[in-house]
Amino acid sequence: MATLIQIFAMSLYIAQRDEKRCQNCGFCTDFVCRNQECIGCGACSIACPNEAISMVPGKGGREISIEVEGERLAIPDGITIRQALGTLGYGIAKYPQAGHLFVPCEVGGCWSCAVKVNGEPKPSCVTPVKEGMKIEFGDDYTPRRLVHGFMGHMVGGVGTPWQLKHVHGYIEAACFACGCNFRCPQCQNWTSTYRGKGTPLTPKEAATTMTATRRRFRVNRMAISGGESTLNRRWLLQYLKELRELNPDEDARLHVDTNGSLLTPDYIDELVEAGMTDIGIDLKSLNLDTFTQITGLKNGELAERYKETAWQAVKYIHQNHEEIFLGVGIPYNRHLVGMEEIQQMGREILAIDPGIQVCVLDYRGEFRRREISRPSYEEMEQVYITLKGVGLKTVICQTSYGHIGP
Repeated sequence: MATLIQIFAMSLYIAQRDEKRCQNCGFCTDFVCRNQECIGCGACSIACPNEAISMVPGKGGREISIEVEGERLAIPDGITIRQALGTLGYGIAKYPQAGHLFVPCEVGGCWSCAVKVNGEPKPSCVTPVKEGMKIEFGDDYTPRRLVHGFMGHMVGGVGTPWQLKHVHGYIEAACFACGCNFRCPQCQNWTSTYRGKGTPLTPKEAATTMTATRRRFRVNRMAISGGESTLNRRWLLQYLKELRELNPDEDARLHVDTNGSLLTPDYIDELVEAGMTDIGIDLKSLNLDTFTQITGLKNGELAERYKETAWQAVKYIHQNHEEIFLGVGIPYNRHLVGMEEIQQMGREILAIDPGIQVCVLDYRGEFRRREISRPSYEEMEQVYITLKGVGLKTVICQTSYGHIGP
């Protein structure tokens, strides 16, 4: 019978750099990798904008002993906690599931997969195992997450009312939560999506910084985007509660921008109860083939679940939370989605409510798809005409020259 070390040796991987592809941008070392020696977490491979890092078979390490929920277990050295738990039989999930470790971003940005290591929370996807380590589950600790880029914003997001988008000056204070469950090859904010290195913030720390940012830029709106803001549910709910406590005035608006892939009805209800007043949901597409092309997801079943969850979230909010300002985002680039599908999406939104604010984002070449050109003003004008033509009342199209509409 094969030993545990031999089993691991057959499945362990390490990072290998392709010097011909590498552009020495430093993103992997400066913003992603936390470890001096490779532990095969794959974060650098996921995050490299030049696809210069691949994971290749490695060798199993020496046997060490760790403790999981009070049980002493032997595992190989040089792997992540997530890898160890998975091989030991613990459930690993890409969608929140009872009894499973939720590991959505895999770069250490969202901390959704955190476990207690010797009493302190650590992201299991990028934390190496060590001799004598004690691992515990449960949520009896203050959640943390990487959040950065606290700034004044002059344009706003999908969930920003259109009337404000024509105001000159700052209209929101914004921050960006790191980590995402999508792998969009043309990611428009990949330095947040794939950032895994930095000092994580507690909800109170982030809320305090956001409140100071609000005061600095003299705005009433406070937005959180990403990456994907909703991944770490416990963190986000507590952050909104802390933010509401620090900003009790009626003018304060708490805005969440999201891809909507995790917004089940119970999650939405909790966000509203925590203080959310505005939400923007970026609906990537209507058809699954388009959705997988835009998001880069290879698991069709998971992609379908994400897509349907987002569409159902729009319907649920509209039907059950009239007090919440709801905006819907649609990405457009002719290399990713056709005008016919844009029209179909418009009709689906129309069936929910003709008055829903629809923001069309002109996707440009970013991250791993830098070769695609940004849609021209004329293209975005055609998108606007198409969506207005189906009967939608509030359509805003982002262009390189400003907004078209509503």
